[in-house]
Formats: sequence, C-alpha cells, structure tokens
Amino acid sequence: MTDLVQCRMCHLQFPGERCSRGRGVCTATEDEGCVTGRIFKKDGTLWLTFMGCLENCANVDKIKWSVYLVTFRCCRVSDLCNENL
Repeated sequence: MTDLVQCRMCHLQFPGERCSRGRGVCTATEDEGCVTGRIFKKDGTLWLTFMGCLENCANVDKIKWSVYLVTFRCCRVSDLCNENL
C-alpha cells in the first residue's frame, strides 16, 4: 500500500493573483497524485493555474486544448509537493 499524501488544492488561480476558487487541501488516494496544471495562451503566456488531486496523474507538456496549451506536473513524494511544481 502506498502512503497517502496531502495535496495543495486550488481550482482557479490567475497569474499574479491568489487562489480565487477551491482553495484547500485534498488527500490523494492510492490511484491519485498531486497535480499542478497550467493553461497557456497560444502566444505562450500563462492564463490559468490549478492544483489538486488527480487520478492517473502524468506529466504532460503543452497538449492542445481548444486555443490553449496545457501542461501537467504530478508528484507523490511528500505532502503539498505540488505547491512549487
């Protein structure tokens, strides 16, 4: 069995601002990891960041989502490990 980790949670954070929705902590289940996701505009500028627990979490670089590019970073090494990803 894997140790459960606590993950920083924020559903909505715009650049230069504090978390505006869903702020808190979640506990990742055995199938989950802590994630930090970033959504970039086409020109490469950061538009939105979100954090939390995600099932089958995987590191992904700039996948296309509509007119945006999305990057995921995952971790399970320690509590709140996604704070500074």
